[in-house]
Amino acid sequence: MTRAEIPAWAPHPDVWLVVAALVAGYAVAVVRLGPRLAPDRDMPVSRLQQCALGAAALAILLASDWPIHDVAERYLFSVHMLQHFLYATVVAPLLLIATPAWMARAMLGSGRALRVLRVAARFLPATLLFNVVLVGTHLPAVVDHAVRNAAIHFLIHAIVLLSALVVWLPILSPLPEIPRFYAPVGMAFLFLQSVLPTIPAAWLSYNEHVLYRVYERFDRLWGVSALSDMRMAGVAMKSATGGVLWIVIAIVFFRWYETEEPSRQSRRRNQKLEPSAHGLSEQVS
Repeated sequence: MTRAEIPAWAPHPDVWLVVAALVAGYAVAVVRLGPRLAPDRDMPVSRLQQCALGAAALAILLASDWPIHDVAERYLFSVHMLQHFLYATVVAPLLLIATPAWMARAMLGSGRALRVLRVAARFLPATLLFNVVLVGTHLPAVVDHAVRNAAIHFLIHAIVLLSALVVWLPILSPLPEIPRFYAPVGMAFLFLQSVLPTIPAAWLSYNEHVLYRVYERFDRLWGVSALSDMRMAGVAMKSATGGVLWIVIAIVFFRWYETEEPSRQSRRRNQKLEPSAHGLSEQVS
């Protein structure tokens, strides 16, 4: 195989169309539905939600446009892994942060879709979904078809993103109908999601044989061998995903601590006052 460099810029109008549809749909919902459905008609979405939507759109462009998309399809499996990482751990949580409760309620309604999501966002179903999709989308046969067929590649990205939205719901749900986990449960949930991917990651990192034969037939970008590429993908799966989840765990912990600490201090003060009040009542009697 010959040594290759990053491919020349190529347009991806399908990606631009998807991103434009996302931003336009969000804007139309805010302008048309917001004044009727939002609690605050003058500000249907917050500044944070607007920024999160913009960041999600940029992350989709980064994951699906040149050069990442081109390198993932023609040269490196590790960059293919990077695409999945961006969809699952960047785009999905940003989209949930960007979505106010009134908008989520308008999209889901109160029927079957909401009921299915309520079940899927529970601890065990969400954990199973995350890991089944993680393993399934990285099976050699699936990757081979995705690289060869653009429609299958798009479908896999959609599955990764949709499953990630469900998995992040117990942590970032905008709807009281789909309640967020109590902080300690949420931290345990995120910890489990950071541990389980180490199994397929180790399978990729320490395997002595190339599992993704389709990448063996490509020219080698920067001279990186197919085996080294696969091992880099395994390391990235473990370290990058785990790193993001541990950052979120820390955020959840500190927010929970800030909420719980005042109530703990109040209980301690009450416990100290109770003996004094009891002694005073005995003196009066």
